Amino acid sequence: MPELPEVEVVRSGLAPAVIGARVAAVDVLDERALTRHPSGADDFAARLEGRLVTGAARRGKFLWLPLEGDADALVAHLGMSGQLLLRAPDAGPERHERVRLHIEHQQHGRLAVVFSDQRTFGSLAVDALLDTPDTAPGGYGTDLARVPSQVAHIGRDALDPAFDESGFAASVLRRASAIKRILLDQTLVSGIGNIYADESLWAARIHPETEGRALPAQAVRRLMGEVRLVLEKALAEGGTSFDAQYVNVNGQAGYFAHSLNAYGQHGQPCPRCGGPIRRAAFMNRSSHFCPRCQRRR
Repeated sequence: MPELPEVEVVRSGLAPAVIGARVAAVDVLDERALTRHPSGADDFAARLEGRLVTGAARRGKFLWLPLEGDADALVAHLGMSGQLLLRAPDAGPERHERVRLHIEHQQHGRLAVVFSDQRTFGSLAVDALLDTPDTAPGGYGTDLARVPSQVAHIGRDALDPAFDESGFAASVLRRASAIKRILLDQTLVSGIGNIYADESLWAARIHPETEGRALPAQAVRRLMGEVRLVLEKALAEGGTSFDAQYVNVNGQAGYFAHSLNAYGQHGQPCPRCGGPIRRAAFMNRSSHFCPRCQRRR
């Protein structure tokens, strides 16, 4: 599933093409792409056509494009295999194409924004914007202190300037849950999935099953510092691509997979100590860690 770096790569790629563009027409080819828009395809198209896109924002794994008037936005969640692609206006259909937006930009001219999704777990919706309780901008990439109603329950992410690290640390230190489970709780801190949780815990030398309340406050601060470093490095390298399902808006894959130290490295030597990386079952997934470097408290 695309995590924060992958969604941010998509958002930053879309931003210059869509901000200031007007939606000329909407083609809904598969209504399964509108599961988050219960009013259906006709209403989805009617609420977009003729509207001006005023921004491109992200919180965790959600991204949204605010529309003129600041009352609503086009919200996208990529699910397992969703892609948002920029194409020429007359480009042929993409494989697994579900929705196509025809946009017109004063500088870039006519373009197509294509939502393609092989596994159909992703979705688009036009959603109302709500004021943020802390009056800070709703997400990364926007100055507007509003957030879609479908995203309001999602915690801020570690790259968000308004992320409350002290509040997050206090919550960690009260919890008996495993620290990896806490990192994956999108209501506490968003955008971190299995890959970046494993990489951040390896960098901070913390065992994924360590209880939050067993960690010193200093260790939590160190962990969040490593989370930011890992996410920023993944961003710089275009995200993590293991197959063709995650690509940027131009259809190009990221290459952070070549920089992984723990995730997916079962049986390989730890880059830090040389001991074998271990894989263990975790929440219907797997955790990857170094038993020598990441001792359980």
